[in-house]
Amino acid sequence: MREIPFGKPIVGDEEREAVMQVLRGTQYVHGPVAKAFEADFVTFARGGYATSVASCTAALHLCYFDLGIAEGDEVIVPAQTHVATAHAVELMGGTCVFVDADRETGNIDSQAVAAAITPRTRAISIVHYLGLPVDMGAINAIARKHDLFVVEDCALAIGSRYRGVQCGLLGDVGCFSFYPVKHITTAEGGMVISKHEEVIRRIERKKAFGVDRTVGERAIPGVYDVTMLGYNYRMNEIEAAIGREQMKRVPGFLAKRAKNAAILRECLSGIAEVELLSAGGGDYEHSNYCVAAILSESVAPRRYDIIARLKAMGVGTSVYYPAPVPHMKYYKDKYDLPAGAFPNASRISYRSIALSVGPHLESDDMSYTADSLKIAIKETAQ
Repeated sequence: MREIPFGKPIVGDEEREAVMQVLRGTQYVHGPVAKAFEADFVTFARGGYATSVASCTAALHLCYFDLGIAEGDEVIVPAQTHVATAHAVELMGGTCVFVDADRETGNIDSQAVAAAITPRTRAISIVHYLGLPVDMGAINAIARKHDLFVVEDCALAIGSRYRGVQCGLLGDVGCFSFYPVKHITTAEGGMVISKHEEVIRRIERKKAFGVDRTVGERAIPGVYDVTMLGYNYRMNEIEAAIGREQMKRVPGFLAKRAKNAAILRECLSGIAEVELLSAGGGDYEHSNYCVAAILSESVAPRRYDIIARLKAMGVGTSVYYPAPVPHMKYYKDKYDLPAGAFPNASRISYRSIALSVGPHLESDDMSYTADSLKIAIKETAQ
């Protein structure tokens, strides 16, 4: 039996030595390694400005904090996303206005976004679902018309490009995740990028208590002023050291993911009980975080049994995501939205199985995964 874990961080001696270099020194925060990691990320993105943070959730929170979202303000949020996308709005006292997914892509439905705008709307939050870029031409046109701020949740979108532009540089800010099973890892950590330098410079201060001078900028050690409110949302030098080495691996990671995804999609196309979301192409360069196999309506009630059977065959899986955010208890209790309000998000959440195409896997793992799914569907029907 094979072992095909859904996610597996790929680190080597280079990352370990980079960490040891930091540990041999004395500066573990506020140091040059984090700044170098930010520069590496900007180089990869082919433009913009960046600041490293403690997590993608911290990145999102800082963006709404900087925007000044408060009670009475509305932010349009995809129903189909990780709960952190909505939590960042809630933590500021804002109101989430949930919008359904597009059936073919899993991304936010731009027509529904336009219909959801009210005089209280301050921002649009979008998520490049599983790494497929959102139609940012349509979203930005809506934002310009109504003078709205656009926050891109790019947790799964390193290498996702829309019309050649890295996701995160298409709206006003982009927020990335370096959680262990993402495209790259820093153990924990995140990045905020923007085409607006002034936004990044403010967030740089707000991620570190709102002080006016970094450690390196202080003429006298320990002497600084505090000019604004802020959090302790910095990335440390150890994480940044891992990140710098991981950035060198990104092109290879993305190429392997693209190859694996193409093979898996081709193999899955022969399973009548499975539907797939768009693979992108043309203006939409997919980062291929994973492939969501959406089970047919007749098979979907057996999903958990199928997942268990796949596990028994060594195939690791996940679910992206276990429910549309407005169906989760906190949001269901607060907003009391109708259960049938988000049919496309529900179809993905309640009927899909996420299958890995990560660079820790080989081409024949893709055919084994598809064959195992076909067997699991058949065996659970008996």
